[in-house]
Amino acid sequence: MKFFLTLILGIAGISSLYSADPAPRPNILYFYVDDMGWGSIGPNGQAERKAKGLPYVRTPNLNRLAAKGVNFRRGYGCHVCSPARSSQQSGFHQGHTFADRNDPNNAKKAMRSDDILMGDALFSAGYTTGYWGKWGYGGSKDMVDPKIENIQTLPTSHGYQFALTELHHVRAHTFFQPTLWSAPAKKGAVGGLELIPNSMAKYARREDYPESPAYQSHPDYPKTGYCDDAYAFAALDFVRANAKAYRKNGKPFFGLFAAQIPHAPFAEVSKLPKWNEAYKDDEGFSDLPKQAQQWAAMVTRIDAHFGNILAALEDPNGDGDKSDSVADNTLVIFQSDNGGPGGANNTVYDANGGLRGNKGSIHEGGIRVPLIMRWPKKIKAGSSSDQVVDVTDLLPTFCELSGAEVPLGIDGVSIAPTLTGEGIQRQREFIIHEAGNGQSIIRGKDKLVRSARGRKKKAGPVKFALYDLNADHGEKTDLAGANPNLVTELKALLLGERVDEPHGFANTYHTWSGEGGALTSDANNWSDYQYVNAGVTYTTDDGAPQLSWVAKIENKGESKAVARAETDLEFLGLEIVGSSSGAEQVLKLGSKINLIGRNEIRLSQGGQLKLNGGTVSTLRWIDIAEGATLGGHGQIVGDVNNKGTILIEGKGLEIDGEVTLGGTLSMKTKLDGIKPGKPMTILKAKSIKGSFENTDLEIPGKNNFEMIVDYTGTSVTLTAKKK
Repeated sequence: MKFFLTLILGIAGISSLYSADPAPRPNILYFYVDDMGWGSIGPNGQAERKAKGLPYVRTPNLNRLAAKGVNFRRGYGCHVCSPARSSQQSGFHQGHTFADRNDPNNAKKAMRSDDILMGDALFSAGYTTGYWGKWGYGGSKDMVDPKIENIQTLPTSHGYQFALTELHHVRAHTFFQPTLWSAPAKKGAVGGLELIPNSMAKYARREDYPESPAYQSHPDYPKTGYCDDAYAFAALDFVRANAKAYRKNGKPFFGLFAAQIPHAPFAEVSKLPKWNEAYKDDEGFSDLPKQAQQWAAMVTRIDAHFGNILAALEDPNGDGDKSDSVADNTLVIFQSDNGGPGGANNTVYDANGGLRGNKGSIHEGGIRVPLIMRWPKKIKAGSSSDQVVDVTDLLPTFCELSGAEVPLGIDGVSIAPTLTGEGIQRQREFIIHEAGNGQSIIRGKDKLVRSARGRKKKAGPVKFALYDLNADHGEKTDLAGANPNLVTELKALLLGERVDEPHGFANTYHTWSGEGGALTSDANNWSDYQYVNAGVTYTTDDGAPQLSWVAKIENKGESKAVARAETDLEFLGLEIVGSSSGAEQVLKLGSKINLIGRNEIRLSQGGQLKLNGGTVSTLRWIDIAEGATLGGHGQIVGDVNNKGTILIEGKGLEIDGEVTLGGTLSMKTKLDGIKPGKPMTILKAKSIKGSFENTDLEIPGKNNFEMIVDYTGTSVTLTAKKK
């Protein structure tokens, strides 16, 4: 007897991402310094130098932060300032952002209105947001009377409510800028920012923080403030006010203090009164090279500012009573943008911790950075980790912790499950970086460096070097010749991340505009992309989908809509979502048509993806949200996380990846001559975690059966059993 069977299994009790008891939303306080090498903090080498009687830099507050949190020994930034900030804020690595180097045009175009940055995400999640320090985008470099040049790229255009900032990185090459940009601003201010004098007058007396390094009440303190003193006190006031608000009404806050310290020029710190006070008891300090003295004083100065701000978490009103502390549920992050520069700071203090190369290099000394996180409510004190954490990971981490949606298609991966111990930590196979002397891919212990001095017409021959970072901390031994297959494999992944594109290449954003039944290969069914500012067109992108697209197919109507793919498709990230009225949106693949979503395929509420014997592949995952459906038959390459419905048709699904089951199983297929006791495999995978809610099901008809769902570590089967 032939049966046409539709069976639905209920919603499972586990989630692919979150535990049943998710972590409370923390406040987030992010300290971000400029050019501070990996070895510049106690746990990465300075404590050992102190024990050996060698010159060492004093960072008592950062050392305490590490002692009460986790030190990520394999944290990564970028090779120089502008790309690091672009990747930090957007979650895209250098192959997918405009700012892949310190390009003079970055100030005008690095961020776009389409980009969802940290401030956007946290503000949308209900956080009060603040930014202080070097932003680097949106304003001119004029030291006197700078102008706003691109509103799209300002912090105030991306969710930051409170700001005291520098908008051009060249202006940030002094610590005595005469003016700084401030928000909230007076009514009518361009971009919500106004230019104010860089004066410390409003912070003239801070006796409640005696450790303050800013002796601004001293008669010799300069009339124009040392900018990092101004940033620090603005951040301090924000933290104190919003910690009180958090205690009162539970509204969380997010603050990012992006210090210019310890970037050059070093000598400017010596214009401040008592600039080397922290080293007055160090007998050999005055004999060190001037740059080494100044660099150390800068680092210790910003460390003291951090200490004051951390103290404000413990005692927001400064009355000595810590019963109003918010420190327990505040995630504090400390990180540098890139490795430290060469010079006396490195030769005297080993600021890069023995790593090869300096700021600007693709080697570890240029891109590996100190990274500390503290969250007393969740993170075990005094721990350390060799987990690879890239600067692009911070945005999705903050999104997951705050409840904001992670921006589509980004390169970063949330480490919230690692921090909270809740949910499933998603894995990213590799990270990539670009620099002036080449590009690299890091996968586990293996690092492949592609040496080519950029995309110049007269560039020399391309060379590849392979290093084992576990065994070869200093990248001294090239293993490429002995591992040609590994080199070939990593090379293909690296080039696939668009590191060989011209400077200024970036992903683009597109939306579906086709009618029901329209073809995805028709360029007329997609929005074109243009990035235009002040009459200058920076990017245009039209035509049919390609691998640089972050795209959304959304039903904006009242009835079910179908987009049809009759040719292979590829995207960087793809989302399929139904309409707000509940109408479904289907992407239906033709016979043996293949779909690539390199970073992600996201099936949101009302979205459906139907295979028809082809392959759907991703280097990351396919997410099936509640109310979404993945159906059909064929092969999937990548991980699958199901909270919606998996609909089995035909021969079922073969998944070359990990599957986390939840949600609903639906099966629509003909069962010919089903035999009791003989299992039928409907889903195969590399590994399977979780399950559908497993209930006894009946097949109607004169020969009634119960359907038993069974699971192994690699398959899901149905077995018919006579009643």
